[in-house]
Amino acid sequence: MTDQAIAERGLVEALKAERGVQPGGNLRRAWEELLADARQCTRCHLYKCGTQTVFGEGPLDAKILFVGEQPGDQEDLAGRPFVGPAGQLFDQALEKAGIDRAETYVTNAVKHFKFVQRGKKRLHNSPNAGEITACRWWQEQERALIKPPVTVALGGTAARSLFGKVVTISKLRGEPHELADGSECWVTVHPSFLLRMPDQVRRREERARFVEDLIAIRKRATKLAA
Repeated sequence: MTDQAIAERGLVEALKAERGVQPGGNLRRAWEELLADARQCTRCHLYKCGTQTVFGEGPLDAKILFVGEQPGDQEDLAGRPFVGPAGQLFDQALEKAGIDRAETYVTNAVKHFKFVQRGKKRLHNSPNAGEITACRWWQEQERALIKPPVTVALGGTAARSLFGKVVTISKLRGEPHELADGSECWVTVHPSFLLRMPDQVRRREERARFVEDLIAIRKRATKLAA
């Protein structure tokens, strides 16, 4: 294990201690306290942009934890992750892969909607390195509470948040990787990537590949949880 990985693992353990999350403790209360803290977050300037903090949701004993990029316009208004067009595609892919979304925990690397105003429309604007780093604390806390056998990075921003560095999706996709806390992570594309594809043939191919990724993840999570 590298010095950086050792340091990051120490940070994760320190964060667990800071929240007072201990085996046998009140997990739901700890999560609710974390949510309340997140709603008051001012770690970066993005708290001034969105309507509200969009925190993760799902069972606290989830076997799979998905991390996306950030909430979009509809997510910002609803206060829930993955409810817009990308979320609908995500739900369809989960169903095809045999994964019940209600049994997974879904969150984002960045909890506030970053956008550029164009007339009446709020257009997505990708978070920068500083914003990803500032918000990384929250997803680490979510994972420390839930302890999922498998965490899934949906896209480059999520992967950067989880690994603490820029990674190439194509190089990591399709196999498990160890995170700093010793848990397992899989990397795949973000559903919004599939929505943006203009070529219909390639879009169908990539959507099928995304479902294949999810099937492999389901099988792996089932095996690890057995």
